[in-house]
Amino acid sequence: MALLVGVVLAVLLTCLLLIIRLFTVVKTGSNYKPGAKGPVSVVVVAGSGGHTTEVLRLMECLSAAYTPRHYVIADSDRMSEEKICTFERSRQHSDSESQFTICWIPRSREVHQSWSSSVISTLNALLYSLPLVFRLRPDMVLCNGPGTCVPLCVAGLLLGILGMKKVLIVYVESICRVQTLSLTGKILYPISDYFFVQWPCLRDKYPKSIFLGRIV
Repeated sequence: MALLVGVVLAVLLTCLLLIIRLFTVVKTGSNYKPGAKGPVSVVVVAGSGGHTTEVLRLMECLSAAYTPRHYVIADSDRMSEEKICTFERSRQHSDSESQFTICWIPRSREVHQSWSSSVISTLNALLYSLPLVFRLRPDMVLCNGPGTCVPLCVAGLLLGILGMKKVLIVYVESICRVQTLSLTGKILYPISDYFFVQWPCLRDKYPKSIFLGRIV
């Protein structure tokens, strides 16, 4: 009986420490300044449809200091792969040091997929995201809404919780979201270091968000 009580207390203490660590990582994230002493390694999450177009417009605004760039897409998304390669080829004319890779993980959630099966597919995507993010150890994860970014952001957050490296999570809500956040936005809002919205009514609803007008 004493052994069981000891195990339960140890588990509760571990959970408490993880919660405290999670709170610390999230709250101090905005004070972290990647790239102060060199290039910024960034994981860019692209998604099917307009997500890839929007995130590439964001990439156009970033300087050459954001390198290497690791694009992550769903394994069934060939259209995004073509767009990324075209974008990077055009970028190479002005940036001789351009470095990028394209990585694939299983799709986290299909359009109109049921909630129950989405949990399973997201956990499957997380199994691929963890070793990928732990290997790349990026300074920042940049995403704008595809479900694929959830497991990648969780993996980046885990790096900070474990004390291995602080990964800045930057989320830009799609221009299409005017009144409410997307499902991905609602999930990542509490853990994002910088959360950008493109409509003033969203800023009023979500005080943590940052409104700079139309970004993309």
